[in-house]
Amino acid sequence: MSISVPKTLPSLLTTCYRNIFPAVRKELASWEEMAKTIPNDELRQQALASIEGKTFHCEGGAIYATLAKHNWTESIRFIVAYQTISDYLDNLCDRSTSMDPDDFRQLHESMLDAISNEPLTRQTNYYRLRQDQDDGGYLQALVDECQSVVQSIPNYEAIYPDVRRLAQLYIDLQVHKHVALEERVQRLTTWYETENDDVDILWNEFSAVTGSTIGIFAMVSYALQGVDYSAEVMRAYFPYMQGLHILLDYFIDQKEDEAEGDLNFCYYYDDETMTIERLKFFIDGCWENLLTIPDRDFHQMIISGLVGLYLSDSKVEQLNNGKELRQELLNHCGYQAKTIYWNGRAYRKWKEWKRLGQ
Repeated sequence: MSISVPKTLPSLLTTCYRNIFPAVRKELASWEEMAKTIPNDELRQQALASIEGKTFHCEGGAIYATLAKHNWTESIRFIVAYQTISDYLDNLCDRSTSMDPDDFRQLHESMLDAISNEPLTRQTNYYRLRQDQDDGGYLQALVDECQSVVQSIPNYEAIYPDVRRLAQLYIDLQVHKHVALEERVQRLTTWYETENDDVDILWNEFSAVTGSTIGIFAMVSYALQGVDYSAEVMRAYFPYMQGLHILLDYFIDQKEDEAEGDLNFCYYYDDETMTIERLKFFIDGCWENLLTIPDRDFHQMIISGLVGLYLSDSKVEQLNNGKELRQELLNHCGYQAKTIYWNGRAYRKWKEWKRLGQ
């Protein structure tokens, strides 16, 4: 069955609820069953926690599967598996006693293997530099799932350099942000000076930009449709769309990250006013850089979707002046963001009602 790329908000919401979200839940249920069998207690706990606590990452990312049209189910397979790797490793690094950058890089080699343009001829022990080892083949299975999809794409070689570039930057970020607290900012600012070629963004914003996987999802989904729009996606998504994505994520998580002692890139703005102005800067940059991308209506809805869905999270109300800041951003983004905001609130309440009813 083929699906069309949504051009209107009603068609996007219908496709999400009828096709995308059920398919995502089915894929995650399969990975959750495998995670339950992981022999090592710590690895099993973090694998299950990443699925339970971050399902919405897969749901949001899987919207890009519509760009694959007739191959949308293959796209969902890739997106769910790749995002699950990301969320699982983030949990391992965030909640780990390890502060070893070599360990973090070894773990994240799995994300390069997952998108490799060549079939894997060997299996890597991604846990080689940490005490917890036996995951029953869980991480390798996720890598293999991603490989099975990208290796089926006839024109994958054409998009691979940009896919790998985004993946490598994501990995570098995970290494730098999880080392000892006193080393993080120095490592990140030095990295920013080396890698960033956009003078309009700050070091903390560059770090946020590299923390998103949605550019990869867009490029792979288009390739599954049989087209190469990697240049157009890179122009629109790096830095603006990816930056907006992750800065919103950090924006709503400020209180939570403060309690957990986790790095949050919104801490490095001078005050709430600067935070909101920079979020508006990224919103405006998204609008301006979508002029040449195919399916522009769809990508414009993603902007509204990011703003509306993130701001529909109840964590916003824990922030100082959270309700006022939320309203300012919704007003800046427009009516579609407000519509998605109210839809997101209703969906979250439905999921909570369903969870409590089980």
